[in-house]
Amino acid sequence: MMQTYLAVFRSRSQTLDFVARLRSFGIPASAVSTPKEANVGCGLSAKIGAFDLSRAKRALAGGRYCAFVGFFRVENKYGRTFVYPA
Repeated sequence: MMQTYLAVFRSRSQTLDFVARLRSFGIPASAVSTPKEANVGCGLSAKIGAFDLSRAKRALAGGRYCAFVGFFRVENKYGRTFVYPA
């Protein structure tokens, strides 16, 4: 099972800016709806793979993202979505 991570923000514009920043660094990322199970954010998150998590953290540190909430691990088991802080 491939692990997926979300970078959750409280701002849609900062989410989209971060996705563009990740892509400019060659990190595959996409903007996705934040699962309701996360109970945080603006409803839009940046989705990245586990392999790219450390690179995404470095990219985040280089930007000014005051609306950043945190990274979350997403698992789909038994037909349900589970979200855990990363």
